[in-house]
Amino acid sequence: MWTRKDLKARAKSLFRMNYWKAVLAALLLTLLAGGGSSGFSGGSLSALSSGISSGTSSLSYNYHNSLDADDISEMIESGNFYDAFNAPDPYTSRHIPPVAGLMLAGMITVILLIIIAIAIAVDILLINPLEVGIRRFFTRNLYEKAQVRELAFGFDHSYKNVIHVMFFRDLYTFLWSLLFIIPGIVKAYEYRMIPYLLAEYPDMPKEDAFAISKYMMSGNKWKTFVLDLSFILWILGSVFTLGLLGLFYGDPYMAQTGAALYDALKAEKHPFAPQQIPGPQPGITSEIDKPEQQDYNTDQQ
Repeated sequence: MWTRKDLKARAKSLFRMNYWKAVLAALLLTLLAGGGSSGFSGGSLSALSSGISSGTSSLSYNYHNSLDADDISEMIESGNFYDAFNAPDPYTSRHIPPVAGLMLAGMITVILLIIIAIAIAVDILLINPLEVGIRRFFTRNLYEKAQVRELAFGFDHSYKNVIHVMFFRDLYTFLWSLLFIIPGIVKAYEYRMIPYLLAEYPDMPKEDAFAISKYMMSGNKWKTFVLDLSFILWILGSVFTLGLLGLFYGDPYMAQTGAALYDALKAEKHPFAPQQIPGPQPGITSEIDKPEQQDYNTDQQ
């Protein structure tokens, strides 16, 4: 049974032995998380559309109801300060015809849609495979000094399968998050081991990756949540030092602890043993323990 104390002690000693490379890998991971990896919300698109529509309507209304300076002066002289204060700007609204407003709104919508599409493509094709490579770096670092080349692992090994599985991880997490956020958090912890599994077995089918991650995290989601909370002082310290504490210590420490958790769950749950999970039985041993094992074997035992 793993404990927070044991995981953190192991992680602390291991990342120090490969310090600068661990700092680089953790920096990339932090940038991915800070850049909104897997954080795109489709709901923002509908909000954007409604905002543009209301803005367009406002432009049209202001044009048809614009007042000139003389009209506003007459309101003030008659004591009608409320109407004068809320009157449309005569130097902006009256010179924007409705068609121009609609065209402007349309252009803004198209530009934002293009930006969102590019962001999603970058997340799927670049960020997710890089996350797998970073997880592999810290997993390898448990048993040997990991090399920087491990960061490109997700691009060099079964790239299409990696982006396929990681895409569905993000999609399912997002869809569950629509149910008042909490189910999304629970599912995020349930899918926690997926990038680590792909980091060892990049051609693992989607169904196996989800099933094995679910099995490994069964009974461990709350403990993992508490483990994450135990780093709160490091996170706050990083905030107060403008990220320096996190960059040079906290972030690689947390990333290495995540890899240590994956290794501890493998030892505790034996997820690749026959009959442990539903579906095809992997029947494999860890690539960490046997570096010559390169392929994920889905043959029945």
